[in-house]
Amino acid sequence: MPATSQAQQKAAGAALAAKRGEIKKSELKGASREMYESMSEEQLEEFAETKRKGLPGKKS
Repeated sequence: MPATSQAQQKAAGAALAAKRGEIKKSELKGASREMYESMSEEQLEEFAETKRKGLPGKKS
């Protein structure tokens, strides 16, 4: 399932970076922390690879 907003795509990217050890989990806030704890690396990859062009800034 692709991301439905640019904010969701960015949060998934941050959570994915933490899962891979590129950033510390303590640096995550809000939605990215929730995504880190509740989603697998494969799910995060799917959200993070979504193209931002044409997506709204925030999900309404």
